[in-house]
Amino acid sequence: MNPVKKLTLSAIIIAIYVVVMFYTQSFAFGQYQIRIATSLYSLSYLYPFLVVPLGLANLISNTVMGGLGPLDMAGGAIVGLATATIVYLIKRYNLSDWLIALPIIFIPGLMVPVWLSYLIHVPYPVLAVSLCIGQVVPGIIGVLLVKQLKKITLKG
Repeated sequence: MNPVKKLTLSAIIIAIYVVVMFYTQSFAFGQYQIRIATSLYSLSYLYPFLVVPLGLANLISNTVMGGLGPLDMAGGAIVGLATATIVYLIKRYNLSDWLIALPIIFIPGLMVPVWLSYLIHVPYPVLAVSLCIGQVVPGIIGVLLVKQLKKITLKG
């Protein structure tokens, strides 16, 4: 894929991430943070160049909608980069597509509570369990998204 196509796809994915976060924020910031947008981290399995744009997408959405300040914004970017990178490594090491769900569930679920517990004064274990439960749906959606896109790209 040429650089212009990569840049264009990156911009589209960032926009989709932010729009999905905007329209799902009623349940993306609740007790069980079901962040459907995080299922897009799975795209780094097919397009490794999306690792940085996905981290940037998380930064932008936390900046616009999060309201918890610079720590949450920077932390979100790091979580986005880490999750997308691990998803890419699953492909790189020829592991099962189903493993894509694990980083989407556990990296946000276990990392975000590190600073969130400090910011909102809720114990880490409570937040970690809650966030991991909320990330199960995006993890499964991410796997299904990759499986469908693999079928389409193999046909075309």
